[in-house]
Amino acid sequence: MKIIRIGLIVIQLGLGGLFIYGGIQKFIPKPPRPQSEAGQELPAHVVKIKAFIGGMKQTGYFWPMLGAVEVLCGVLLVSQYLALLGAVMLVPVTLNIFLFHLFLEPHEPGELAMTGLYLLGNLLIIAYHYPKLKTTFLNFKTIDS
Repeated sequence: MKIIRIGLIVIQLGLGGLFIYGGIQKFIPKPPRPQSEAGQELPAHVVKIKAFIGGMKQTGYFWPMLGAVEVLCGVLLVSQYLALLGAVMLVPVTLNIFLFHLFLEPHEPGELAMTGLYLLGNLLIIAYHYPKLKTTFLNFKTIDS
């Protein structure tokens, strides 16, 4: 049982560190890339990826909010005390990252496997702490007056 607990801590620290780093990167401006040669057609999946990411950035709020959520969830995971809260909050983010790679980059099996591991690690944290969630959300005892 101790090996499972150590493995869980490693997953929490790794996933937390990854999302802290990824969230901070969303606040660092990137230099513009040089325009590709005129007349050169981009592959369809690249056009979709640029439209998706560009749309999130052009809203003016979503990209920084996503970065803030990633940093917050990463800090909660690293804290160990509030790791379950961080993992639950991170489910939509890790699911969206996995689905992004599944539908927009299916030809990149390495990235798809890596993002699948992020989602799996997140779900393992939640599964380990399921008894806490069960008593919190599935306790239907009526309150006596």
